[in-house]
Amino acid sequence: MSGPAVLFHVQHLLGIGHLRRAAVLARAMAAHGLEVTLVSGGLPVPDLDIGAARLVQLPPVRAADARFSALADEHGAPLDEAFKARRREALLNALERVRPEVLMTEMFPFGRRQLRFELIPLIEAARALRPRPLILASVRDILTEKRNPARYEEMAGYALDWYDRILIHGEPSLVPFEATFPLTDRIAKRLVYTGFVAEQRLAGRADDGSDGRGEVIVSAGGGAVGERLLRTAIAARPHSALAARNWRLLAGATLGDERLLDLQKAAGPGIFVEPARPDFPALLDACAVSVSQAGYNTVMDVLSARARAVLVPFAGEGETEQTVRAQHLAARGLVHMVEERALTPQSLAEAVSAAWREPPPAPNFTLDGAEVTARLVAELIGA
Repeated sequence: MSGPAVLFHVQHLLGIGHLRRAAVLARAMAAHGLEVTLVSGGLPVPDLDIGAARLVQLPPVRAADARFSALADEHGAPLDEAFKARRREALLNALERVRPEVLMTEMFPFGRRQLRFELIPLIEAARALRPRPLILASVRDILTEKRNPARYEEMAGYALDWYDRILIHGEPSLVPFEATFPLTDRIAKRLVYTGFVAEQRLAGRADDGSDGRGEVIVSAGGGAVGERLLRTAIAARPHSALAARNWRLLAGATLGDERLLDLQKAAGPGIFVEPARPDFPALLDACAVSVSQAGYNTVMDVLSARARAVLVPFAGEGETEQTVRAQHLAARGLVHMVEERALTPQSLAEAVSAAWREPPPAPNFTLDGAEVTARLVAELIGA
C-alpha cells in the first residue's frame, strides 16, 4: 500500500543548491514511507539522486543574469505569457494527478517571488482540494535582505493566510530566523526548526584514495559566478603556507567547457582543475584546507567534514545571504572569511595560511535536518 503523497515544488535559478537540498529532503521523505513527487522548474541536472521519489520536470527557467534581474528560458529568452501558461498548466496537472496530503514549496513565500504566476494558482488549487492538503514551506536558514519593507509584509501575509508550517532548515543558536526576517514574531507559531540539511557522507572516493589527501580544495559551487575565486586561487598558491601542497580546483557545472579549459591552461604544476565531483564530501574529509563560497550546501559539506575552511561569500548585487552565513561562522571561529570585494591573491593566501595554522573546527550543530523533516511531515499528516 502506498504511503501519503507529498508534492514538492523547487526552483533553482543560478546554481543548483536549492535543487540539491530539495533532493536530499525528497530522498529522506521517500525513505520514510512517503510518496514524494519532486517538481523541478530549473534546468535539468543529470544523475540527480532523489532516491525513491519521482521527478516531474517543468519547462525549465533560469536567472537571466547573476543579479536575478529577470527570468529566462533555457535558451536565454525572456518568458512570455504562453510559456508561463504552459508551466502553470503542467504544475496544476501534477497537483491533480498526485492529489497530495502535503504540498511543499521550497523558499516561497520567502523567495521565488518571480514565480507567483504559477505558485499562487498552485496554492489556491491545493486549498480547493477536498480533503485539503497540508501546505508547508521549506526554507533555508538565511534570507536575502529586502530593500522594500513591503516585501516582508507580503511574505508574512502569505505565510499566515496559506501555510500550516514553515520548516526552517537551520539552527536558531547560529542564525535565528529573525536575524534576516524582521516580522518573525508575527508568524512565530508557524515556525519549526529542523536543524541543517546535509548530504549523506560518501563511503569512499571514486579514485584510489589519493585525491584530496592533504590538498587545498577550492570549489566554486554549481553556479556561474565562481570563476574569479578559482583564478584568484591559482595566483594565491605561491604566496601561501601551503604552496608546496597540491591545490585541486573544482569548477561548477555551469561554468562551461571553454572557460574550464582556460583555467586548466592557466594552472601550473601542482594545481589540478576539473569539473565538480560527486565525491566532494570525501575530498573535504581528507583535505588540508577548503576554500569555497558560502552557499548553504557547500557550508554543510564543510561543517560535516570538520574541515579547516576559508569562505569567500558571493555578494552580487542585493545578495546578502552568503555573507551573513560566513560572518556568523567566522564569529564562532569555525571558518576564516574573505569578503568578495577584498579578494586578492594575497588576501586569499593569508586566509589559507591562517586556517592551516589552527586546529580543525569542532561544530556542534544538528546536521540531520532531512531526517527530522521527514519525521515531522509524517507526524503532521498523522495529526
